[in-house]
Amino acid sequence: MARFRRKSCITLIALVLLVLIVTVVLKVLTPEDSPFSSPVGIELFPDRENDNKMPRENNKPDHIKMNGPPKSERDEELEATLRKFPPPNYYLHAFYYTWYGSPKFDGRYVHWDHVQLPHWDFKVAQQYPQGRHSPPDDIGSNFYPSLGAYSSRDPSVIEAHMQQLRTAAIGVIAVSWYPPKTKDDNGEPTDDIVPLLLEVAQKYHIKVAFHIEPYKGRDAVSMFSNVKYIIEKYGEHPAFFRYRTNTGKLLPLFYVYDSYLMNSEQWAKLLKHTESNSIRDTPYDAIFIALLVEEKHKRDILTAGFDGVYTYFATNGFSYGSTQRNWDSIKAFCEDNNLIFIPSVGPGYIDTSVRPWNFQNTRNRVNGKYYETSLSAALEARPDFISITSFNEWHEGTQIEMAIPKTSQTVYLDYLPNKPAIYLEITRKWAAIFGGERRKWQE
Repeated sequence: MARFRRKSCITLIALVLLVLIVTVVLKVLTPEDSPFSSPVGIELFPDRENDNKMPRENNKPDHIKMNGPPKSERDEELEATLRKFPPPNYYLHAFYYTWYGSPKFDGRYVHWDHVQLPHWDFKVAQQYPQGRHSPPDDIGSNFYPSLGAYSSRDPSVIEAHMQQLRTAAIGVIAVSWYPPKTKDDNGEPTDDIVPLLLEVAQKYHIKVAFHIEPYKGRDAVSMFSNVKYIIEKYGEHPAFFRYRTNTGKLLPLFYVYDSYLMNSEQWAKLLKHTESNSIRDTPYDAIFIALLVEEKHKRDILTAGFDGVYTYFATNGFSYGSTQRNWDSIKAFCEDNNLIFIPSVGPGYIDTSVRPWNFQNTRNRVNGKYYETSLSAALEARPDFISITSFNEWHEGTQIEMAIPKTSQTVYLDYLPNKPAIYLEITRKWAAIFGGERRKWQE
């Protein structure tokens, strides 16, 4: 009996020690290690450094579920937001500008302070105001953006832009691009914005193409260098736009603004297969889209070796290419010569904030009717893609980005009686129509 009691005591002591050991071990386990952690998750402090990168409702802290891969509240909100959007139409492109700056991100206002350009005739120029705009209340635009005089470097602005683009079902943005350390006459270099733009675009399943601007000294050699730089630096990013050609090649697509400034013989050195220094059949081969302005440019574009044409200007009748009644014949020319046709549509045009003498090219929006007429005309031509001029070219009043009424000493136009998102909604409607028509054309 004494031996049994001794055994019972030893067993009891062992059990107590085991319980104590288990308790200590559970206390030192982290929440991720613990098999008993809550399935709902733990609360974390928001990362204040990244507050501007993604707008969040009520500044709620992130939550992480411990019973699977960590997923932040931001990720969940983004997934929920994406479910509300229509699918992106990758045959619908919008020209996008990254040249805007604000004091917070750029040290000063850039492009919003655009100069009022003088007329080339001195006598005419004297009749109109000259000087520079003074943001934020006086900006170089006839409309005022809902995001204010923003910076293109602001992560929260890029985020908001991608949401607007997805609202409109736009699948590709054609980013205005200058080589590194190169800039337009009124701005600053912007190539360093591209990495962030690609990252945010990818989150929203939007692709990025490049719209190469006519910088000083652009020639066949520098263009080869430009394309090589873009493909080597950005070509592996999942948001980088590539298009599968009829021959099965998956190639980048480049819009070339004011391509006619370089003669067709120079372009041929870059774009013709027969030339010894051609870019064709190299790792840097691509689809090159020329700007068609005058009718005579059609033959130059063929001689040069381009793969297609676009019309860019949102002013119906401004040029041969932008005159909508010509689009059927341009499409026929492209079909006959195995070229891609990309008509450009816009919601209207007004640039008198930067060219105060240019009233004759103004095209009234007519509460969205001008835009819908342009989209209808583009579809009638059965294009390969449709390009939108523009998402945010505020100086020329072609933007579909949200604008708001603004009261200040400067008088601004607005989208009333419609809401700020009216042109995104019109785009979304026609993106669906375009998608349906494309499917019929392929049957």
